[in-house]
Amino acid sequence: MIDYDPKDWLRFIFSIHKSDTIRKLAPALVGMAVYCALVAYFVIEYLHPGPDSDLKNIAIMHSLLGFVISLLLVFRTNTAYDRWWEGRKAWGTLTNNSRNLALKLAHILETNDVESRQFFRAMIPNYAFALKNHLRGTTLPGELEPCPDFDPADFDPAKHQPNQMAMRLFSKLDELYQRGTIRAEHLLVLNMEFSTFTDVCGICERIHGTPIPFSYSSFLKKFIAVYCLTLPLGYVLSLHYWVIPVVLIVFYVLASLELIAEEIEDPFGTDANDLPTDRMSQGIRKAVAELL
Repeated sequence: MIDYDPKDWLRFIFSIHKSDTIRKLAPALVGMAVYCALVAYFVIEYLHPGPDSDLKNIAIMHSLLGFVISLLLVFRTNTAYDRWWEGRKAWGTLTNNSRNLALKLAHILETNDVESRQFFRAMIPNYAFALKNHLRGTTLPGELEPCPDFDPADFDPAKHQPNQMAMRLFSKLDELYQRGTIRAEHLLVLNMEFSTFTDVCGICERIHGTPIPFSYSSFLKKFIAVYCLTLPLGYVLSLHYWVIPVVLIVFYVLASLELIAEEIEDPFGTDANDLPTDRMSQGIRKAVAELL
């Protein structure tokens, strides 16, 4: 995720970051410029249409469809941002849940029970790292911290990573209960935190595994393409060769909105605008270490 100062207007205007849509759309913009130039040259130099040409009627279509495409893009952008924000809330819940669990365990566990404290101090953040890598489709055992009763070398990357961490956490809790270290009333206090781990995982998997329906995404892309490809025909008579920069601006705005929506609808990857899950996982590890 990019850290920035929202008040620094000059930096936004004059700098081009590697994640800017203008970089990603550069080939398409060049192709659109060539296409517009060819259309303008052919219409102006060869067809020589008069002021009453039917080509001007195409502009009416763009006026009517402009409102429709704006509604579609607003819906598309809002839907993608809702997914991004829901993912952020889920990771915020995971952060708070990890702190609460560590805080309660810090008072429940005996001070001289060093082994149990070391276990939870390592395994609670390990769940965050396992969830992060699970959502990215990667396995990084080196990020997992070893502790009593857990060796990262024994971690099975072929299985569900967060579930493996949750299973070890609950097994340790049950072991402490069987030994009498934790009482039944403690289990009632801690149950919510353990359940929340799986709930957060389910929310993130739902966002990650359920993209925007293919038909909707495909239709919107085709709509933008047809709309922009017919723009030169509708406005070349009134704008002449100025139709080239005008169409490029319209195409850049419409395509950029769709490109941004595609990037943020799955916010758990490594794109510039995705959630800083690496930093959040490190923050959980630091907070839990301080509490335990």
